[in-house]
Amino acid sequence: MAAFMKPFEPQLFALLRIVAGLMFLCHGTQKLFGWPAPVPDPSAVPAFVTYVGGPVELITGLLVAVGLFTRWAAFIAAGQMAAAYWIAHGLNSFFPLVNQGELAVLYCFVFLFIAAHGSGIWSADAARAKS
Repeated sequence: MAAFMKPFEPQLFALLRIVAGLMFLCHGTQKLFGWPAPVPDPSAVPAFVTYVGGPVELITGLLVAVGLFTRWAAFIAAGQMAAAYWIAHGLNSFFPLVNQGELAVLYCFVFLFIAAHGSGIWSADAARAKS
């Protein structure tokens, strides 16, 4: 990391964790509630994706965003994205750019990084550790 950004590393990681968690939560609310935008073609989405994937995305996204049980939540989210990649994208082509799976790959590795790093500052885990 650039030397001038080093002092802000904890804050930047916290922002990454919060934003990634909130974005993932939105994927869950979209599948379950059609919010903030409806699923483009609900008939093309298998019930398993809606009723298993949606709650996992909503719950793990919320946990990662607030930083509660972060390592486990991020690990589960990463696993779901790895499975989603191979179920929905990877069988069409190996390359994410070709099979439109780049978002699943990116989420998978961001959540793996968060799982390895932990919750960091501005998190419920950090607050629980202090008390």
